[in-house]
Amino acid sequence: MTWSWEYLPGEEHVVGGVPPAFVAEVEKKADELVRAAGALYLDGTAYRGENPKSRTADVPGGMFQYLTVVRHEQIYIVQVTYF
Repeated sequence: MTWSWEYLPGEEHVVGGVPPAFVAEVEKKADELVRAAGALYLDGTAYRGENPKSRTADVPGGMFQYLTVVRHEQIYIVQVTYF
């Protein structure tokens, strides 16, 4: 399994109606978060600690909230705020 990200509960619910340029910034930052998590948790499936708390990432034009679920090797984007 490799680290990845996705919208939760789904793309339309999280970023529906948001300008495509802003969505591209969110997805670019999500890719960076995936690379960082993969470097920090080399074998997430074997991890037995607590997951990190939800966090916020700033991107040009707004921000988004995400969850990191280490055992799933997954970043879940749960809310975006477009300014």
